[in-house]
Amino acid sequence: MQNTSKREHIGKKASYVAIFGNITLTIFNIIVGIISGSSALVAEGFHTLSDVLTSIIAFIGFKIGMKPADEEHQYGHGRAEPIVGLIIVVFLVIVAYEIISGAYAKIVLGEVITPPSLIAAVMAAIGIGINYIMSNYLTTSGERINSPALIADGKHQRVDIFSCITVLIGVVGSQFGIPILDTIVSIFIALIIINTAFRLTRDNINTLMGKIPSKQLIEDIKKAALTSECVKGVHDVKINNMGPYASVELHIELNKELKLEKSHKIAHEVEENIINKVESIKMVSVHTCPTEVICKQKLEKK
Repeated sequence: MQNTSKREHIGKKASYVAIFGNITLTIFNIIVGIISGSSALVAEGFHTLSDVLTSIIAFIGFKIGMKPADEEHQYGHGRAEPIVGLIIVVFLVIVAYEIISGAYAKIVLGEVITPPSLIAAVMAAIGIGINYIMSNYLTTSGERINSPALIADGKHQRVDIFSCITVLIGVVGSQFGIPILDTIVSIFIALIIINTAFRLTRDNINTLMGKIPSKQLIEDIKKAALTSECVKGVHDVKINNMGPYASVELHIELNKELKLEKSHKIAHEVEENIINKVESIKMVSVHTCPTEVICKQKLEKK
């Protein structure tokens, strides 16, 4: 399992980057939006302000997920992270609704569209670059430490890239006499956001339901268990997926002539091997089963 302090350091750093990066974008989007007369950029500023909140929520979920097991939570607090992932989905849906309702006001209700100055396009271009960097950093950090909360926040941040593209297209389009262009593009952005929300909902619900991350994980667990020479077989591997980490139960096959003390020692050896060799596994429970196969290793040397 990855060192806990290292995981916490990576998670904190990613969360701080997201929080302070979005605060900076919020301030500049609103100021430049007001100066340039771009209502879209001002709206993007307030949208970015909501990103600050979601990043804080993701950070809280990460911190709770890092808490060790206790008497009431014997498998730890890892499921806090996929729960936070679902909370972030709510914010994505709200953002999609705001975009669609704004498009409705402009297209159906005939709301007046005022062409903004080109400085808004410059700010939108800067926003695209910053959001791209933050999104990649958050997602990569989340995948590196297996954090559903950071991954969800990174995918949420990616939505801002498209929002800034919408602002940029709208500003440029208005200069060519088609101010309605940004409204049309925003509808497609809303659909992308809804698709992102759906995928995040599916992934986090699967985690909460205990779906195994991959079939390969089972094979890795079996391979790690079989590195103990006296283990002649492995079966009934069951994984309890928590999100950032998982626990596992399995049966190992040992020589039926082994004494209880020796079997117990081998079981602990298998537990240590799995935890040390399979990064995402934090807890292991091993059941021993007798087999007719004779262990070739000299047991007295163990």
